[in-house]
Amino acid sequence: MTTRKKARPIELPEVSVSDDGEVRHLHLGTPWIQGSMRVDEPFALELEYVQRMMAWLLFVEPASVGKRHAMQLGLGAGAITKFCHKKLRLCATAIELNPQVLAVCRQWFKLPPDGPKLRVVLADAAQEIQNPMWLGTVDALAVDLYDHDAAAPVLDSPDFYADCRALLSEDGSMTVNLFGRSSSYEKSLQSMASAFGEDALWAFKPTREGNTVVLAQRTPTRPKRAELLARAEAIQARWELPAPKWLRVFKPVA
Repeated sequence: MTTRKKARPIELPEVSVSDDGEVRHLHLGTPWIQGSMRVDEPFALELEYVQRMMAWLLFVEPASVGKRHAMQLGLGAGAITKFCHKKLRLCATAIELNPQVLAVCRQWFKLPPDGPKLRVVLADAAQEIQNPMWLGTVDALAVDLYDHDAAAPVLDSPDFYADCRALLSEDGSMTVNLFGRSSSYEKSLQSMASAFGEDALWAFKPTREGNTVVLAQRTPTRPKRAELLARAEAIQARWELPAPKWLRVFKPVA
């Protein structure tokens, strides 16, 4: 059963779906694509930047993945939550403000119903992540919070990222979708550094579309390249993610 929390009294955009026959897209009142799903492979990760949001897998032993807890802030088309639930087979939680988004994900994007290892909380992410029940419980936090204009992250302050850090387990990581070619990118990076420390940050180069995924570790580490490559190859073999290619464009920020 979906849990509902009190949300801020704001106007929520209309949710719509477009479909080209092979790929289905989610929109929030504009032509901007807020999430995508390949119709024939509903639990695969279609978008390149969403695949990169799984970079936290490089910092954990593959054998431990199924015992972990992933949380997604901003459900979008549900790609990350579905992948974590169906492919990684771990406990997955999503926090989403807009009930329309949840309804569309269930109807059009194959989001499974809530169960013992999957739950969607309808809530304001900024408030919900301060709930003591979540503190220290999240191993992989995915932050992809954009409004209908997709201009800049909705939640992006040092205090917000400090709250995100408090959610993480000792070896947990946060991945954030940013626009690397936007003027807000450096500000976002500074906000994350103030909460996590510069030595905790890793970043990809921008995708062709300009999305830059930044990863922040609760406990900074610097694995040797050979260790990262071995994990990347295991990730590709087990979950069909292009992790070895990530290492060409994924580096520590500091």
